[in-house]
Amino acid sequence: MTAAGQSADHALALQVDGLRVSYGPKCAVDGVSLDINEGEIFGLLGPNGAGKTSTLSAIEGLVKPDSGSIRIGDVDARANPAAAKARMGVQLQSTSFQPNLTIREIVRLYAGLYGVPLTRAGIDDLLADVHLGEEASKRFSQLSGGQQKRVSLLIATIHSPPLVLLDEPTAGLDPQARRQLWDRIERLRDIGRSILLTTHSMEEAQAVCHRVAIIDRGKLVTVDTPAGLIAKHKDDPRVR
Repeated sequence: MTAAGQSADHALALQVDGLRVSYGPKCAVDGVSLDINEGEIFGLLGPNGAGKTSTLSAIEGLVKPDSGSIRIGDVDARANPAAAKARMGVQLQSTSFQPNLTIREIVRLYAGLYGVPLTRAGIDDLLADVHLGEEASKRFSQLSGGQQKRVSLLIATIHSPPLVLLDEPTAGLDPQARRQLWDRIERLRDIGRSILLTTHSMEEAQAVCHRVAIIDRGKLVTVDTPAGLIAKHKDDPRVR
């Protein structure tokens, strides 16, 4: 698939072709195809129930597609799911960690699970980098919603995956916390990460995305830059 704004010679971080996902008789994702360039922030925009989370779940390997292909870089995700998962970092829409562990303990735990060697000083440097240095000794349950989202994003990327999947990353956050998380997402792009995020907010898509796909009732409607979508679909309630 060659979508708006995409050069044919760009290296691809993600290729999805003809993806179909059903839950019993209900088709949640109906033939979705999309490509994401390396170093691109790509938004999947649509209302609740449009198929955004089901698309991400199939890419992540959490649900088995009925049909279609998924490639993470040069890895066939359906043929080699373990290798594909190692190349991805995932932040779910609702993520909770052990509430009584401190933030420093959570980072140490997940760094160990991913095989990332970190000293205490290294952990504190990571937390300072996401403006959580002063909260290192706080329990997860003591953090604000925005701080919890930043912890979740840090854990999702602690193993330096080339592809990052974010499901409604700023849902429920106040404007200041949203902007802080957008800044963090852009910093990930600046260090070479490729990012696929779902959102129901055109404001969010405009703020961080290079390109956006509209999905509705499981089907991909169009792909363009945020400015291009607004120009072509200004009267469409999905582009707001």
